[in-house]
Amino acid sequence: MKFTAILAVIAAATVVSASTNAERLARGLPPNAPMKRASPVERARRSYPSTKPYKCNGGSVHCCNSLEKAGHGGKIDDLLKLAGLAVVLDDLAGANCSPISAVSALGSGSKCSQQTVCCSKVSQNGLVNAGCSPIDISG
Repeated sequence: MKFTAILAVIAAATVVSASTNAERLARGLPPNAPMKRASPVERARRSYPSTKPYKCNGGSVHCCNSLEKAGHGGKIDDLLKLAGLAVVLDDLAGANCSPISAVSALGSGSKCSQQTVCCSKVSQNGLVNAGCSPIDISG
């Protein structure tokens, strides 16, 4: 018990108290600089642009007039039901898509004024495509 009391007294004596800016100003000293505390956003891992070349595994490249997340009651859900395509919630689906060949997509032969996507499920000749992921073939 005596050891604990002695240890507590020593610990209390060694604690350095940080004075507040109000105390510093009252003594005629300048205030301390603000402490910069990192927010969770500042500590987050930074992302960098991918240096991987264009790749579309198992799908086909299309130029779609509209691209939406499936399963949220939008127009795309009605088209998916009519086409009989089952998709996962939040999976991207495209409507009114036209195919782009890989050779012309990488060259200057084909320009897509809307969204270029790689889709794994194509139905009704591009009326509705499911399992899509946006790709950039501009350069």
